[in-house]
Amino acid sequence: MVTMSDQVTRLLVIRHGETPWNTETRVQGHIDIPLNDKGKWQAARMGRALVGEGIDAIYSSDLQRAHHTANALGQAVGVPVQLDARLRERHFGRLEGMTPDEVTAQWPEEAARWRQRDPSYGPQGGEPLQLFHDRCVEAITHLASQHLGQTIAVVAHGGVLDCFYREANGVPVEVPRSWTIGNASINRLLYTPQGLRMLAWADTRHLEDDLILDEATDGQLARA
Repeated sequence: MVTMSDQVTRLLVIRHGETPWNTETRVQGHIDIPLNDKGKWQAARMGRALVGEGIDAIYSSDLQRAHHTANALGQAVGVPVQLDARLRERHFGRLEGMTPDEVTAQWPEEAARWRQRDPSYGPQGGEPLQLFHDRCVEAITHLASQHLGQTIAVVAHGGVLDCFYREANGVPVEVPRSWTIGNASINRLLYTPQGLRMLAWADTRHLEDDLILDEATDGQLARA
């Protein structure tokens, strides 16, 4: 007998830990930047915080900043990580490696279209915003549809999670972002054949200095 829960996939969507280029506000895109020491710490804390969630599968972008974050989760919960290039950050072409100020100084017209979230705009050698959004939504929909009745974790990038948020809340791609997407943040969605729905967003309690992870309670958060 098919129940309501058999038609629902619980999604834990997680942004990778901090990288050196995050601190410098450089556009990372498809450039394979590693985690810094803080990012590794964030990933470990995130992994321990999700012990006991009953995760059935873990999927990750194949870029190392996401993959290494996902590995920390996989080691904590005993689930292997499966890589999926569809979960990569947006390809920013010739803008990759630059700061927003550098982009504005060198290509002011491009910078304006980027800031305005023009759906048709794609940097030279990169992805138009609408196509990037469609790629991300297709990826999460496909993965979630393979795990009805289960819980999966998806580890990706800020831009990718932004697409998930918009899809779950019906926010068009051109609307300015007013929500946060922190490094190693835990975000909760539900998927049914009717689409995505948001449950909770931007949980970073596991990264607060005055919190410890109580190993006696399967890694649940406890205040120090």
